[in-house]
Amino acid sequence: MLIRMNGREDGRALSAARPPARERILKTSYELFSRRGVRDVGIDEIIARSGVAKATFYRHFPSKEALVLAYMDRWYETRSDAIEDAIAHSHSPDDALLAAFTVLDEWFRRGAAEVNTFLHVMIEFGPDHPLGQAAMGHLFAIRNRLAALAEAAGLDDPEGFAWSFHILTKGAMVASIEGDMRAAARARNLARTLIDLHRPDRPESPLSRVGLPAMH
Repeated sequence: MLIRMNGREDGRALSAARPPARERILKTSYELFSRRGVRDVGIDEIIARSGVAKATFYRHFPSKEALVLAYMDRWYETRSDAIEDAIAHSHSPDDALLAAFTVLDEWFRRGAAEVNTFLHVMIEFGPDHPLGQAAMGHLFAIRNRLAALAEAAGLDDPEGFAWSFHILTKGAMVASIEGDMRAAARARNLARTLIDLHRPDRPESPLSRVGLPAMH
């Protein structure tokens, strides 16, 4: 049976199928910022590519800075959801700590440019800029989560462990930019050694044998 829709019904159907303006703007900026960085992408390009009017854009995002903050929030949520899912499927506390590298390895292999979002923003704007501070805030939240996992695993100095672990993740991100698609797997192997260094029942750590202070 052929069903005809009048213009009004057809318009409502098209409107229902099309994402809301705010979501289109965010999706467009997400793709552009992750590939080219924040400074290189202008508002006019985002407006043109997302298919919204300039007034609509500014109704949702009063400034480019507000859009970048929303972009970073979206990436933090995406990253956290993926890692929390990997943690939920872990078989031991050690596996839960290493889950981030499992996720990073998948992202590196498929060339997900947004992986380095917080590092890019930090480098582009610096730690004193509001956007750099926002990036640092997300990194702080990630370290807190790592410290909580380290404490749950019974490791010594969970906060120090989280800082050291972050050095490995950031190093893997930089290596991936250089073209090392196995960067996450290499960092994961180093992270296993880091876990052992922080075990409380370890009789003597390599650091104490060479006369270095414990990590804090």
